[in-house]
Amino acid sequence: MKFSPSLIALALCTALPAFAQEASPLSFNASIVSDYRYRGISQTRLKPAVQGGIDYAAPGGFYIGTWASTIKWIKDAGGDAKAEVDVYGGWKGEVASGLTLDVGLLQYYYPSNKLPTSANTLEIYGAVSFGPVTAKYSHSTTNLFGVADSKGSGYFDVTANFDLGDGLTLTPHVGHQTVKHSSVASYTDFSLTLAKDFSGVVLSGAIVGTDADKSFYASPANGKFLGKTSFVIGLKKTF
Repeated sequence: MKFSPSLIALALCTALPAFAQEASPLSFNASIVSDYRYRGISQTRLKPAVQGGIDYAAPGGFYIGTWASTIKWIKDAGGDAKAEVDVYGGWKGEVASGLTLDVGLLQYYYPSNKLPTSANTLEIYGAVSFGPVTAKYSHSTTNLFGVADSKGSGYFDVTANFDLGDGLTLTPHVGHQTVKHSSVASYTDFSLTLAKDFSGVVLSGAIVGTDADKSFYASPANGKFLGKTSFVIGLKKTF
């Protein structure tokens, strides 16, 4: 589930035909994960998920894309959506020496979710990156993932990406979700991911956890805590 009682998509570029001598603006990704964790909370009742996305890099730093994943939390909450579909767009570019800015809009869509408060959520976001570190803030302009009266919620996170050489990367992350008018739903999440790139196939392992309220974030299906600390494995193919 997202944030009602009831990680990772990588976009890698393909190449244009040899005569173009430049990277294609279109990229694709497909993955399977042992648990779809979003901001530390399982969306799949601690079970595997299948995911995939398409991204288009437009001229001048603008981009658009879409990404989808199988989910379980809405069905568990009494709704009727088996998938999450995200659509996003924005601009990313260097604004000073070594400093990159990324701003955009992200729409989370849950087809036929049929929850009392719609799970569909729109966020605006802004991120700054310097060296290996990125700080990002996302702000909901609608109710947040089915939580009533939660418009204006925010998520702030800091992530670093360290190149260890030989295709290995280490990615520590910490974030805090503030849910408007609901302190019991607010929490901090963390993760530490080690990934290995095998020529376009990325194998990753991550320790993921939260300090979320165990009652609020318990699965309606079996009562299990969806924000517990656990190990998540992922396999991604890019083309």
